[in-house]
Amino acid sequence: MEQPLSRLESFRFADVEGLVELARLRYRELLEIEKPVILLCDRDPAQFLAGFVAACSVPCQVFLCNPDWGETEWQQVLELVKPNLFWGTSEVAETLESPLNPPQVGDFDFSRQKLAMKTLIMIPTGGTSGKIRFAMHTWDTLSASVQGFRQYFEIESINSLCVLPLYHVSGLMQFMRSFLTGGTFITQSWKTLETQFDPQDFFISLVPTQLQQLMPYCDWLARFKTILLGGAPAWSDLLQQARSQNLPIAPTYGMTETASQIATLKPADFLSGIQGCGCVLPHAEITIVDQKLSIQAKSLMLGYYPNLLTESKFAPDDLGYFDDRGFLHLLGRDSNKIISGGENIFPLEVEAAVRSTNLVQDIYVLGTPDPIWGQSVTAIFVPSDEAITIDQLKAALRSRLTAFKQPKRWIKVAQIPRTAQGKIQPDRIEAILK
Repeated sequence: MEQPLSRLESFRFADVEGLVELARLRYRELLEIEKPVILLCDRDPAQFLAGFVAACSVPCQVFLCNPDWGETEWQQVLELVKPNLFWGTSEVAETLESPLNPPQVGDFDFSRQKLAMKTLIMIPTGGTSGKIRFAMHTWDTLSASVQGFRQYFEIESINSLCVLPLYHVSGLMQFMRSFLTGGTFITQSWKTLETQFDPQDFFISLVPTQLQQLMPYCDWLARFKTILLGGAPAWSDLLQQARSQNLPIAPTYGMTETASQIATLKPADFLSGIQGCGCVLPHAEITIVDQKLSIQAKSLMLGYYPNLLTESKFAPDDLGYFDDRGFLHLLGRDSNKIISGGENIFPLEVEAAVRSTNLVQDIYVLGTPDPIWGQSVTAIFVPSDEAITIDQLKAALRSRLTAFKQPKRWIKVAQIPRTAQGKIQPDRIEAILK
């Protein structure tokens, strides 16, 4: 494998010379340490990428971290990881006991077969539990994801405008696609996007809440080569609005465990009105039995740190099916499925119906314990207007959902707790329900 550091000099980034020098400094620092274990949480993209490329050029363990984690998250990380390098800044982490400890006996065995000369890239994922875990990847698994993307979209060089955090798989893989294919890579804050920039040959990845807030710039968005949409389910009204504005949306299905997307609906199919997540990418295989998905992929993680997978396939929590064209459709998470009075109810269907009333800004549906029905459909919502009442919502839903699927409990909030990627924060949801 070509050393990532040597490839960096030809990489097209805004400040490539500065990036190269920063990476060389980090690289020399790593050469002085035996078995480096790194926490990488730089806010600055150049600093982050310099550390990442340097780490991938030396056998080590590098843990990608969110500098905005709170005390609970950092405590989880420091209980799991015994780092000897800390690159970046985090006000919370700095208030805790120093994380710079030498690896201890009984920690992850760095010399395991086939792993001794590899960098292990640990990418954080909260999963459905809200507890931080790290999916273990290597340069090879991330590269396999890039190759599958390249084949699927039949493109040689991938230009990326990245507005998602680099410590997250959705941001990191945008860098990897450009880096490995000789493309141009640009980072911006999605809240202050430079819309004078010409995106004609660029891919951009967005989560549904970002797309919704960027719709006033639809003329600019329509000029992108492709808008990858994932991270959380998109609601039907948003997708219809995107179609009406001729936005080149590519709904995707993937996860940290598979180094981002493994199924994608191409923009032409989306604009023609086709639903779902499209076809499986060439580097992956999805099988479905009784609506339960099983994934095999060249980009599949090695396991959750510090445990390796015991088999070559991964069973996510997702339920779905393939239509007669081979396009993947998702029903929701198995663990989120609500069973009320013996009936199966999928929260995504209920959320879509509530959103279609245009009476809410945001909605999250879940099952809560019920002494009679087993579970009760509960809706946490942000009204689109303060004057909107729960009775109005109930009336609007009567013609949209069968009775047993309609929420029995409604909780009005000012904001639904979500991550930057639009995912629910379970611990904060629990606090709302109390």
